[in-house]
Amino acid sequence: MKNRHWNLFKTIFIKEWISLKRYPFNTISAIVTVYLVFLLFFLGYKFIGGNQATFTRTTEGFVVGFFIWTYSIAAYSTLSWGIIQEARAGTLEQLYMTPLGYETVAFYTIISNFFWSLAWVIPILLLMMVTTGRYLHFDFITLIPLLILTIASGYGIGFITGGLGLVFKKIQAFFQILQFIFVGFIVAPVDKMSVLKILPFSLGSKMIAKNMIDKLPIYKMPIYDILILMANAIFYLVIGFLIFKLCEKVAKDRGLLGHY
Repeated sequence: MKNRHWNLFKTIFIKEWISLKRYPFNTISAIVTVYLVFLLFFLGYKFIGGNQATFTRTTEGFVVGFFIWTYSIAAYSTLSWGIIQEARAGTLEQLYMTPLGYETVAFYTIISNFFWSLAWVIPILLLMMVTTGRYLHFDFITLIPLLILTIASGYGIGFITGGLGLVFKKIQAFFQILQFIFVGFIVAPVDKMSVLKILPFSLGSKMIAKNMIDKLPIYKMPIYDILILMANAIFYLVIGFLIFKLCEKVAKDRGLLGHY
């Protein structure tokens, strides 16, 4: 059984690498597109608030927020677009017929995506730092655990949108709405309203900012914030998965699983 799981994970991991290597134009285009979006927002932000005394610090926060936003989009869209593309290609039913089940395929896809997303998210972050002239602190011992816990809620949302994709098929417009909702989550003022810490990405983005801007290591962060972040990650993953299973049942009952 262990060999089967390892072989499946290795296959999915290599598949992600092959996709990046075989389609470099698509990868580079994604990096350029996201960077141009950042540049548009940054220039507008600089024009409005460039003379403010707090501009330097808010610029650093803006870079961190955009970094989390980019990663969160990559997270939730992995399952959503993956399901839609498999349904279009007519291979979705084959994934459900694998001995380990589609759920295992999905979870291994999440793990692979988290690491391979770094291949294009990190270059975007570097471009943002060069553009703004603000170079952030990189403490991977703190950053990686916080990223995993923060982005986990994005994968939970990905399960939800993936389930909706099984039932409703064309939900691309909803994806665009979610991108703007994510911005609201990331900039939520959790320091002023503690209740907002339960929202996806909100607490995690602030903790990552404290590490990358203020160089605060994870072991000096409030333990209750870390516990809340862990609870958020588990909650959104579990809820997302349960909603996905419910949508999957509806799709199977209606005979929609193998059709787009």
